[in-house]
Amino acid sequence: MTAARTLFDKIWDAHVITSREGGESLVYVDRNLVHEGPFYAFDALSSEGRSVHRPRQTLAFSDHYVPTAGRDRGSAGIADPEARVMVEQLARNARATGIVHYGMDHPAQGIMHVVGPELGLCQPGMIVSGADSHTSTHGAFGIFGFGVGASQVKHILATQTVWVSKPRRMRVTVAGTPGPLVSAKDIILAVIAEIGIEGGNGHVIEYAGTAIEALSMEGRMTVCNMSIEAGARSGLIAPDRKTWDYLAACPHAPKGADWDAALAFWRTLPGDAGARFDRDVQIDGARIEPMVTWGTNQDEAVGIGGVVPDPRAFADAARRERAARALEYMDLAPGTALRDVAIDRVFIGSCTNARLEDLRIAASLAQGRRARVPTLVVPGSRTVKRAAEAEGLHEVFLAAGFEWRDAGCSMCTGSNGDRVPAGERCASTSNRNFEGRQGRGSRTHLVSPAAAVAAAVTGRLADPRALA
Repeated sequence: MTAARTLFDKIWDAHVITSREGGESLVYVDRNLVHEGPFYAFDALSSEGRSVHRPRQTLAFSDHYVPTAGRDRGSAGIADPEARVMVEQLARNARATGIVHYGMDHPAQGIMHVVGPELGLCQPGMIVSGADSHTSTHGAFGIFGFGVGASQVKHILATQTVWVSKPRRMRVTVAGTPGPLVSAKDIILAVIAEIGIEGGNGHVIEYAGTAIEALSMEGRMTVCNMSIEAGARSGLIAPDRKTWDYLAACPHAPKGADWDAALAFWRTLPGDAGARFDRDVQIDGARIEPMVTWGTNQDEAVGIGGVVPDPRAFADAARRERAARALEYMDLAPGTALRDVAIDRVFIGSCTNARLEDLRIAASLAQGRRARVPTLVVPGSRTVKRAAEAEGLHEVFLAAGFEWRDAGCSMCTGSNGDRVPAGERCASTSNRNFEGRQGRGSRTHLVSPAAAVAAAVTGRLADPRALA
């Protein structure tokens, strides 16, 4: 009798080609995603006289370095010459190798982790690699998505395979019903606060429980996107009817008999009853409130009604030291109520929270209100931008004094010119609050789109439930 298998086991077993000493396995890659960063992988391939083995299975995206304003000038409008070179180099590499390129002028351009799911080319049961750690976003569809480095990108381009070690299996069950305006972002921040930024090290996390099942596909993508911030290799959620319904509307989803065959396969993917995990974590979703980070790591987070903790309260010495450093950088004092922390600007965007659902929530709370601090809204893709404008969401943002920009990574990384000035404090819907992440000397508080709007219209970290 075959042993019960997890969702991850089923995907892994179907893709392993061979294994070698040291624990690594050669696995087949169904889709490979690249952005402007790994140009050196293309250079190395060319210098060795190699071609891209299966160009139709690699997709290229201009996202990190494209400007979110003044796009009518194309790459000539990119102020930073190094960034301009990287954007233009990706276009050249894509043309030379036959890879489909979602460049600055493509109608579907956007952040690779937003556009990939929108296309429907990445489907349940696949292995998807990406030149960015947040490729784990695709796990929302029952996909093993993970980030790869330069040498791995080169190997995948040349062979459509990659050597990886099999991660251990971890299950995080979020039961119960979260309250109003408690979002997927709050759920994943609560999970990371519980298990720590190293809690998922060496594991793939499979999310389960009623709170996860209740999430939309957009919400599930948010959860899987930030699995990396808990140290995990990836995050996965079992595909279900919500998955099928989402994919059915995607332009590149299977059609007709191919759809029927794909759906029959997808239905076999959820983990078997009795499948064993190396670690199990239980979270009470009903106790989660809107979350906000106070430090420089994602596990340094509490509910919006809480206070900045005293580093001395942490039992672990290393954790105490890390917390003390974080408070020094963030210029916060222990015991300060989060709701008393004034902010200088707000960013709504990134591969974590720049989908249409995120913008709808933000607009619903911004309606009839006015920003007290500069607030930037950047849709995750041009597809999202068009849909938001068709619904008039941009008009709500503009009326509230928010800036409405073109698609891209924007202020998440600060690599395209959208930055937080040194010493300023930003309430951000992005995924990383590291020192200098949004610009040298910037201070980042991670929040949900709803909490970002609450911060924008009050000028301080605030509970979005007070706006409902």
